[in-house]
Amino acid sequence: MKTKLSLLSAALLTASLTLTPALSQAAIPMAVNGESIPSLAPMLERTTPAVVAVAVEGTHVSKQKLPDAFRYFFGPNAPQEQVQERPFRGLGSGVIIDAKKGYIVTNNHVIDGADEILIGLHDGREVEAKLIGADAESDIALLQIKAKNLVAVKRADSDELKVGDFAVAIGNPFGLGQTVTSGIVSAMGRSGLGIEMLENFIQTDAAINSGNSGGALVNLNGDLIGINTAIVAPGGGNVGIGFAIPANMVNNLVDQIIEHGEVRRGVLGVSGRDLTSELAQAFGLDTQHGGFVDQVMEDSAAEDAGIKAGDIIVSVNGRKIKSFQELRAKVATMGAGAKVKFGLIRDGDSKTVSATLGEASQTTEASAGAVHPMLAGAALENGDDGVEITDIAQNSPAAASGLRKGDIIVGVNRSSIDDLNSLKAKLKEQQGTVALKIQRGHSSLFLVLR
Repeated sequence: MKTKLSLLSAALLTASLTLTPALSQAAIPMAVNGESIPSLAPMLERTTPAVVAVAVEGTHVSKQKLPDAFRYFFGPNAPQEQVQERPFRGLGSGVIIDAKKGYIVTNNHVIDGADEILIGLHDGREVEAKLIGADAESDIALLQIKAKNLVAVKRADSDELKVGDFAVAIGNPFGLGQTVTSGIVSAMGRSGLGIEMLENFIQTDAAINSGNSGGALVNLNGDLIGINTAIVAPGGGNVGIGFAIPANMVNNLVDQIIEHGEVRRGVLGVSGRDLTSELAQAFGLDTQHGGFVDQVMEDSAAEDAGIKAGDIIVSVNGRKIKSFQELRAKVATMGAGAKVKFGLIRDGDSKTVSATLGEASQTTEASAGAVHPMLAGAALENGDDGVEITDIAQNSPAAASGLRKGDIIVGVNRSSIDDLNSLKAKLKEQQGTVALKIQRGHSSLFLVLR
C-alpha cells in the first residue's frame, strides 16, 4: 500500500503545481500614526491547530435493478441487479473538539463510503482516524485519532449568534492547505434548501470553497460556532453564500454518537408547515414566524404535552424559531428522551408546554417531510414490499399529492425501492419533479411530486 494515503501531500503538491500565476505578497502595516491595527492573528494562532485536513480513500457502490425482460433472456437464475464499484479519493476538513480523547468532527459527506481516513494535523503529522459514528440526515460524523499534544477548539453557544456577528472560516479549500477567511453571519435558521434532510443552517459570507467541508466557523474569540458544510456556487466557486451547521446542533449529535454509537433521533409527533402571511392573517396573528401544526399523532410526545392541531409553535427552550423546518431540525437532533419546552400560540394566547421527546426508529419510521417536502403530513413505515403510508393528515402536502392511507410506495421514477432508507436515497438523487410508483390495493399508479 502506498505510503498510507500519501494523498494529503500529493494533493497539496498538485494544487501548488496548478497555481501557475505568480502570487505577490503585500505587507500589512502593523501601525498607523503610531497606533496598532487590530489583527486576528493572535486568535488564529490559538485556534488553527484545532482544524485538520481529512483525506479519504474508498469505493462507491451503486446498485440498479435489472428489468424483468433480462430474466427472459438469461433464465430464472439471472442476477436481479447490476452492481458497479467506483474507487474515489477526497479531501475535506475537520475540527478537534476533545484533545484528550482525540475526537474530531467533520461532515458525513466527507467520509461517506471511505475505507481509509487520514488526518493531517497543523504541525505536519499524519494520523489514521477511526469512524465512531455518523448521521447522514444532518451531515455530521465523529472521528477519533490517537495522538499527543492535540489542541481542541472551545465550543460557543450558537443560539446566541445574531446576524451581523463576525465569523471566521478555517479549512482546507481545494487541497491548498489550511486557509482562513472572514466575514459576518448573514442569516440564521436557513432551511428548505434541499442540501440535507435536516436543515437549520448559519449563513455566512466568509469565503467557503470545495474542501472547506467539515472545517470550523469560529467567532472572534476563536470559539466554534458552526461546522462549514455547503455553499451556493452557480459558477463553481464562492459567491459569498455559505452554510454551517450550528455548534449547538453539533453538540447534541456528537453527545448521542459518543453515548450510543449512533444518533437516536427525537420525535415530537406533529406534522405541519411554515407559518405564512396568509395563515397568520386567517388566525389573526401579528407574528409571521413559527411552525403551524397540521396534525398531532396519536400516543405521541406532542399529544402527551397537550399540543393541538392549529397551534403555532414559536419557540424551543425559549429560543424563537422561524419555520417548521427549523423546528423539525432542532427536535430531531436533540435526541430521544430529551425534555423540551415549546412556546406556542393558541387562539391568540401564548402558552408554554413541556414534552419528553419520543424515539424514531431509523429503519421503520421517518418524518415524511424530511424525506420530501411534498410527503409532509404522511406517516411512513417499512412494509413487506415497500414503504407504507400508515396515516395521512387532511389538507397536508402529502394529501394534496394524491397519497392515501394504505398506499405502498414501491418505486421512484424507474427505480424500485425496498424500504425507507432506499426511498430517501433515491429521492435525494433526483432533482426537480419525481414520480412515485404506488401500489394501491390491486392497482399500480404513479403520483408526481414537484
